[in-house]
Amino acid sequence: MAGAELEGHFEQDFMSVLENTTVHRSTIGCIIPAYNEEESIADVIQGLLTQTRVPDVIHVVVNNTSDNTVKIASEFAGPHEVTTDLGEQFTEVFVHDIGKNPDKKVGALNYGYSLVEGCDYLLGVDGDTIADSRAVEYLETEAVSDSRIGGISAIYSIDDKPIKGTIAKWLIAGQRTQFAAFNLQNLLRGRNMAVLGGQFSIFSTNALRDAMKANHQSTPWVKDSEVEDSLLSLQIKSAGYLTKISPYARADVGGMTTLKGYDAQQVKWTFGAIELMWPGQRGDTKGQPFHPNLRLRWFENFGMLTNLFVRVAFLMLLAGSLSINAFVFSPLWLIPVGAAILLNIRIARTMKNCNQRDIAFAALGFPAEIFMWIRLSHFIRSWTRFLSRKKVDNWAMQAKAERGGASIGHWAPFIILALVLVATAVIWNMLGPVVQSSILWIGWPIVGVVTVLQTLLMLTKLFRRYQGYKV
Repeated sequence: MAGAELEGHFEQDFMSVLENTTVHRSTIGCIIPAYNEEESIADVIQGLLTQTRVPDVIHVVVNNTSDNTVKIASEFAGPHEVTTDLGEQFTEVFVHDIGKNPDKKVGALNYGYSLVEGCDYLLGVDGDTIADSRAVEYLETEAVSDSRIGGISAIYSIDDKPIKGTIAKWLIAGQRTQFAAFNLQNLLRGRNMAVLGGQFSIFSTNALRDAMKANHQSTPWVKDSEVEDSLLSLQIKSAGYLTKISPYARADVGGMTTLKGYDAQQVKWTFGAIELMWPGQRGDTKGQPFHPNLRLRWFENFGMLTNLFVRVAFLMLLAGSLSINAFVFSPLWLIPVGAAILLNIRIARTMKNCNQRDIAFAALGFPAEIFMWIRLSHFIRSWTRFLSRKKVDNWAMQAKAERGGASIGHWAPFIILALVLVATAVIWNMLGPVVQSSILWIGWPIVGVVTVLQTLLMLTKLFRRYQGYKV
């Protein structure tokens, strides 16, 4: 069956469920944790008030903020009567300024939970996330249709239209591709979502209570994890509930437009994920290496490790071969490059709002390759920081990076790589011709085998049926 036909059948089944719903089958309490969101908070609240299914109450929980977030959000405070395609609806917006909060976003979320725990569902929305007009309707419809569902995430992307600057546009294009690949993976796994991202997800409050009880917690989110949403997703899954991704609900999140900001965000996320993956106990976060929700994390980290090995080993072997005039080019080396480009193009084409910039990012090859090197630097920094056991406030470091604080930490992996290459070159020149030839004779086949395996995996993904999904 063709992809379009599959999509049509899937949509018909989903719409048949939607047609049998009513506006107030459940109650939804929305929480918006906000930290210095003066540029986006108005659009976020307005986006919720123009939903076809408006949340029954909206709580904006402002914490540690030094800008005009409270003032802007307060303009929406009070009752709102809204007429939508589903009829007349009523909601009320409350703005809470909780001041200095040592638990940061986690503290704001738990404060909000205490206000909406009597509702059937909790809708978590980040202070820079704007959803499509039917997102809440789609999330509620599926959640109500199956009591086994503990939480459902929207499909995330980034609106690149307002982005200015060459570096910023390139970073956003890479993040859009990254989101698309992640969303697609989860959709093709039976729509089982490994991480119910806090950007725009709906949670059953019954599931939250069961997860709290099972883990002896007084609140759903705990402060000792770098990735509070990932940990909560694991706990909901362990409590016997499903964690899903919606095929239709969509939301645009705030992207990182600077290298420092993107680095800090990714290191925080990867570091937190490693803590969840690591067997045993680190701090107060119990490692769960074999949890079903972490399988993708293990594959991602193994994939990053092989990507790092192939690239660094290739550069070293290439330099060594050139130094003794032993380099022989083979057109077969272009196959992995071609497979990577074709796979990136196909992933770009699955984006619902795919544009020329997304296609160019994938088709040109070098923008995606440079972006991969940036991601590899995050991978190295995260594991180095984790294994060093050094106590670091990754939340504070991300906030500092987003403010533009001075730091060269995101360049550290490249500086170390350059030093390693220089040291390797010095040692290489000290070796005799026989030893050099032996290293090349052993090294090239190893890199070749790993590259062949990577290429086969890419071809498998390239020719896999995507079942009509659009991310």
